[in-house]
Amino acid sequence: MTTPRKLHIKSYGCQMNVYDAQRMVDTLAGEGFVETASAEDADLVILNTCHIREKASEKVYSELGRLRVAKDEAARRGREMKIAVAGCVAQAEGAEIIHRAPTVDIVVGPQSYHHLPALLKRAKENGRALETEFPVEDKFGFLPQPKPDAIRARGISAFVTVQEGCDKFCTFCVVPYTRGAEVSRPVARIIDDVKQLADNGVREFTLIGQNVNAYHGEGPDGRIWSLGRLLQRIVEIPGVTRLRYSTSHPRDVDDDLIAAHRDLPELMPFVHLPVQSGSDRILAAMNRKHTADDYRRVIDRFRAARQDIAFSSDFIVGFPGESEEEFSATLALVTQIGYAAAYSFKYSPRPGTPAAEMRETVSAAEMDERLGRLQELIDSQQSAFNRAAIGTTVDVLFERAARNPGQIVGRTAYLQPAHVMASPDIIGQVRSVRIDSLERYSLIGELATQSAPGLISQTIGA
Repeated sequence: MTTPRKLHIKSYGCQMNVYDAQRMVDTLAGEGFVETASAEDADLVILNTCHIREKASEKVYSELGRLRVAKDEAARRGREMKIAVAGCVAQAEGAEIIHRAPTVDIVVGPQSYHHLPALLKRAKENGRALETEFPVEDKFGFLPQPKPDAIRARGISAFVTVQEGCDKFCTFCVVPYTRGAEVSRPVARIIDDVKQLADNGVREFTLIGQNVNAYHGEGPDGRIWSLGRLLQRIVEIPGVTRLRYSTSHPRDVDDDLIAAHRDLPELMPFVHLPVQSGSDRILAAMNRKHTADDYRRVIDRFRAARQDIAFSSDFIVGFPGESEEEFSATLALVTQIGYAAAYSFKYSPRPGTPAAEMRETVSAAEMDERLGRLQELIDSQQSAFNRAAIGTTVDVLFERAARNPGQIVGRTAYLQPAHVMASPDIIGQVRSVRIDSLERYSLIGELATQSAPGLISQTIGA
């Protein structure tokens, strides 16, 4: 028998990269690769990169420096290690990576990782391989389906890509340049993916895309389906217990999506809806194509459809030219909406984006101070939201054994970790839990004797 080759993938950034990493594993399984948790033991190491976060490129080069040492050590022991850089940094800076990092054998963009087997052969023959063009063919038509054992090993929750790319061209964002234009997968292919996952024990599905609620895939009736209609079809599949989607744009929230939240108990009442700023002038400079009031009205539509709905969001602090008054508008928006969670970042320029050319800058000290104030407000809202669960009974989908012996951990509808003392038999089940206490961000409780018929209502910022 041929000894399996070992594969190690380190992913950075978004949910899409987590999904892509799994599909790379599935693709390379046919080439005799099996996963390993240690980069030092691997025959192939893939850095699956993200270009959204600050200093993304520097982090990649720093990691490549460490891998060069591991590669040299493997060579001294007579073993060949290949190193690949994939994802959005690869797409944006492929030629620069080849120039700056001789230790890298393969550079491949996020639309081309289905070509990894061919790129490995090309690298073996030619020394190195680079592919960052947007291929004509749809990669999803070439990716192998994951094996049942692989699905079961990944747990009861899974990401399913339904849409890629973005046409919004926010001035701070590289996604349209690294992921390309918006493309939606056909409904039939998504349904096939969900059925296979559900047949092998997956119970919670998160539909993902860079702009997921811009979904406009071809339905089996030959018509274009919206995300809301797709969600309604997916809940008909046996085994689908919970359904989520991410990430959304406020401009693409249509009536079908609102109706899905009103009508589908399987669709969790927790929406990630990035706003970025509370200032209309900054939103216009960002090319967000919505105002703060537009965003508030979208939130109101969701809440009218389902009273127990909660929200998370993204914020950028210190966008070029942001004044103290405009930052205060962001604080006012956060105070008014009330979030269960949110992500906030200091602005950092991305080469090639329009915002990188803007000359009005906010000092590092001002950005730090503003970020601290914003995060303090967000943390207070998240803490209040979590404390509101104490003394209530909530539905929890149990995922795995916890660190403490005898404990099983799952997640509420709002993605809060919840721990109970119970048998592992409950993994994969939705059970009602009485919440007794809170430890940092985790809920602690015990199984209720009767399964609650629905989800509790939590009020934020009341």
